[in-house]
Amino acid sequence: MSILRPAVWIAALLGIALIASTEPAVAQNSSNPYAMVDGWAKLPGGREMGAVGKTTVDPDGRHIWAVIRCDAGAERFGSECADSDLDPVLKFDPDGNVVESFGSGMFIWPHGIDVDSDGNVWVTDAVSSENIPEGDERGHQVIKFSPRGEVLMTLGTAGEEGSGPNHFTSPSDVAVAENGDVFIADGHNNVGNNRVAKYNPRGEFVMSWGETGYGPSEFRALHAIAIDASGRVFVGDRSNSRIQIFDQQG
Repeated sequence: MSILRPAVWIAALLGIALIASTEPAVAQNSSNPYAMVDGWAKLPGGREMGAVGKTTVDPDGRHIWAVIRCDAGAERFGSECADSDLDPVLKFDPDGNVVESFGSGMFIWPHGIDVDSDGNVWVTDAVSSENIPEGDERGHQVIKFSPRGEVLMTLGTAGEEGSGPNHFTSPSDVAVAENGDVFIADGHNNVGNNRVAKYNPRGEFVMSWGETGYGPSEFRALHAIAIDASGRVFVGDRSNSRIQIFDQQG
C-alpha cells in the first residue's frame, strides 16, 4: 500500500478514508489518486467514535495514532473521559483496524498528541480546573508513553494548574523536535498561561515564551503546535485567528 499523507488519515478518522484508487481519474481531478471510503476506522467491541482530539502519523509512515475522547456525547464536552474505562490513545493500521490502545483512566480531556522519532507517544490533558472532579488527581499534564503504553515520563503536576516550570494550565498540544526537545502549547483558554514551554529530552525545563495579548509572541488560547522539516515551530493562536511561526528559541 502507498504511504498516505497525514491529511488523508485525518479525513479517515472523521468517518471516511481516502485510499489509492485503481479507477481512471477524471480529467478535472487527474492529480488525486485517492478515493473516499466511508467507515474506515473500525473501533473494537462496537465502541462508538467519540470526539477526535488530534491525529498524527507513526514514524513508519503507515500507521496513525489518534486521541479519541472515549464515547461520551456533546453534553460531556470538556470532560468526556472522566468516568470512562475506554482507552483514549489508539493506533490504527492502514486498513483502519486498531492494533494498539492504552491510557484508560489516565485522562479527563485528552487533547493533543505527537509521536517522536523513536515511536514514543506524547499526549496532553487539556481539561480545565472546573471540570476536574473534587479529589481527582488528573489533568494539566503531558504524558510520554512507549509505543506499547508504558508511562516513560510525566510533565506538569497532576490536577494542579500553574505557570512555573513544573505546572501547566490546560496544555493543548505537544510537538517533539528531531533532537528530542519537547514543545508544549500551554494552554487552551484565552486568559491562561498563553506560552510555549520548552523541555529537553530528559524532561528538564529549558525556557518559555509568550503571554496573553494580540501582538507578536502573544497568544489567546494556544490550540495546536507543530514542527516542520526545517525545525520551525508553528503555533495555532486560536482566538487571535492566526498561526505564528518561531524558531526553536522563540
